[in-house]
Amino acid sequence: MTDNELRTPEEIQTPAAENAAEECVAEECVETTSPALDMAEAADEAIDNIEEQPESLRKLHSMTKEELIETLRGIVANDRADANREVAAIKKAFFLIRNREDNQELSAYVEAGNAPETFSATPDAKETELKELLSAFREKRNAYLEEEAERRQANLKKKQDIVARLQTLAEDIDNINLHFSKFHELQQEFRQTGEVPPTNETEIWKAYQQVEELFFDRLKMNKELRDLDFKKNLEAKRALIEQAEALTEASDVIAAFRKLQTLHEAWRETGPVAKEVREEIWEQFKKASTIINKRHQDYFETRKAEEQANETAKLALCAEVEAINPDSLQGYQAWDAATATVKDIQTRWRQLGFASRKTNTALFARFRQACDTFFARKAEYYKQAREDNSANVAKKRELIERAEALLSDVSDRKNVEAMAELQAEWKKTGHIARKQGEALWERFNAACNKFYSERKKTFNARHQEENANLEAKRDIIARLRALLENENRRESLPAVRALQEEWKNIGYVPHKVMDEIYNEYRGLCDEFYESLDRREPRRESRRGRDNRGGDRNRSDRNSAPLSERDRLMRSIETKKGELQTLENNLGFFSVKSKAGNSMVAEFERRIARLKEDIADLTSKIKTMDREAAQATREEK
Repeated sequence: MTDNELRTPEEIQTPAAENAAEECVAEECVETTSPALDMAEAADEAIDNIEEQPESLRKLHSMTKEELIETLRGIVANDRADANREVAAIKKAFFLIRNREDNQELSAYVEAGNAPETFSATPDAKETELKELLSAFREKRNAYLEEEAERRQANLKKKQDIVARLQTLAEDIDNINLHFSKFHELQQEFRQTGEVPPTNETEIWKAYQQVEELFFDRLKMNKELRDLDFKKNLEAKRALIEQAEALTEASDVIAAFRKLQTLHEAWRETGPVAKEVREEIWEQFKKASTIINKRHQDYFETRKAEEQANETAKLALCAEVEAINPDSLQGYQAWDAATATVKDIQTRWRQLGFASRKTNTALFARFRQACDTFFARKAEYYKQAREDNSANVAKKRELIERAEALLSDVSDRKNVEAMAELQAEWKKTGHIARKQGEALWERFNAACNKFYSERKKTFNARHQEENANLEAKRDIIARLRALLENENRRESLPAVRALQEEWKNIGYVPHKVMDEIYNEYRGLCDEFYESLDRREPRRESRRGRDNRGGDRNRSDRNSAPLSERDRLMRSIETKKGELQTLENNLGFFSVKSKAGNSMVAEFERRIARLKEDIADLTSKIKTMDREAAQATREEK
C-alpha cells in the first residue's frame, strides 16, 4: 500500500482549501486575518466528525462496502473531480467497516487459542477494488487541479489587464464622463471573471478597488447619478451588516462562521458608498465579523481542550484495565469483582466524548484490546474452573464412598486411622461450587459422625461389659475373703484354685480400677498361699505359687495379674487413643474468633503433652526389656 493510498480525507486538497487565502480587496474590507482561510481550515478539520458532516455525506456511513464502491465508481465514471469530500467520506466509511471486520476476525482468532501477535488479516478483494478506484480518482483530481490552476492563472492575467484598462480610464480626467459606460462594462467583466490563485486574490482585489475608488472620486458626472449609486450600495451594505449582527447570536457557531464568509464575498462585490460613511459602516461590519470569528475560535479552542481532557481520561481508563492482572485473580469472587470493575470502566468510557482525531482511533483500539484480553482470560479461567470443579467433585464423591464403606466395621483400629486419613485428604481437595460443596460436605460429615457415633456406642457396650466383669471380680474377691476365714487352708485350696480359674476367664474391667482390683485380688491370693506355706507341705505351696505365676504370665492383664510392663503398654494404648481423638477433632475446627483460637491452642497443648507421655512410657518399656534380657543372660 502506497503513501497516497493511506491519505486521510483531511489530506485531500479541496477547492475550499485552495480558496483559503481570499481576502477583501476594497480598502474598507482589509483585515488582519483572512476569514476565508479560517473557514476552509474549519471545514477540513470537521470533515472527520460524522455528526458535523452534511446529510449527503453522513448517509454514506450507513452503506455497505459494495454500495460505497459502486458510489465511488459512479464518481470516477462521471469525471466528478470536484467530489473530493464525498470520496474522502467514502474512504473513511469503507475502512471503518474493514476495521470492525478485522477486530471481529482478531477476536475469533484469539478465542480459538491463538496469540494476537501472530494474527494476519484476511485480504479483502473489495479493498483492492476501492484502492484502484481511489487511484483513478486521484489521477482525475490531479488533472482537474492542474487545469484549475491554469484557469485561475489565466483569470489573474485577465483581471490584471482589466485593472490596467480601468486605471487608464481613471487617469483620463478630461474625458472621464465619457468613460463611465466603458468603466461599468469593465467592472462587470472583472466581477464575472472567475477565481484567481489564492496568493494573488487580495492583491488583485485591492488594486481593483483602488482604481474603482479613484475613478469615482475623479468622476465629474451627474451628482444625482453618483448619489443614487452610493445610496444603493449603502443600503446593500447595511443589509449585510444586519445579517452579520444577527449571526453573532446564532447557536450554530460553525454555520454562522461559514455564512459570514458569504457575507464578506457579497461585501466585496458591492460597490463603494459615500466617503463620509464609508469608514463607519465598515467598522460596524468588522465589529460583527470580529465577534463571529472570536466565537468560532473559542469554539474550537474549547473543543480542543475537551478533546485533550477526553484523551487524558481515556488514557487513564486504558491504564486501569491494563493494570488488572488476571494471574492474581483467584476464585469466582475475585473474578466477579474484577469484571464489575471492567464494566464500570467501560461505562465511564462511553460517557466520554471524542479525543483528538489523531489519537481517538488508536485509543479505542488499545482500550478494546485490553478489555478483550481480560474477558478472554476470564473465559479461560471459568473453563478451567469448571474442569477442576468436576475433578474435585469426583474426588470428594470417592472420599464419601470410602468413608461410608468404613461404617461396616467401626471397632477396627485401622478403620479409625483410615477415617482420619480421609478427613485430612478431604481438606486437601480443591474448592467446588457452593451448592454442590454443601451437599457433598453434609454427606461426608454425616458418614464421619455416624462412624464415630457407632464407635462410641461400641465402646459404651464394652464399658458395660467391663462394669459387669468388675462386679464378677469383686464377687470373686468377696468369696476369697470368705475362704480366708477358714482355718483349714488345705480344705479351702480347691475352692481358691477354682476361683483363680474363674478369675482368668473374666474379661476386662474399667481401666481406672484395673490396678486397684487386681492388687486387692493378688493380695488375697498371696495372703492365702503364704499362710498355706506355713502350714502345708512345700509341694502344695509351690503348686499354688505356680498357679499365681501362670496368672501373671497371661497376656490378658485383666484376666491375670498385670506386670509393670503390661500396665505401661496399656497406658500407651490408652494415650494413643486419646491422641487420635484430639487430632481428629482438631481437623474439624474453623478458627474465626479469639475463642476459636484459644480452643485450638488448648487442643494443641494437650496433644503435645500426650506425645511426651507416650515417648516417656515407651522409653521405660525399652529400659525394662533391656533389664529383663540382661537378667535372663545372667541366669543362663
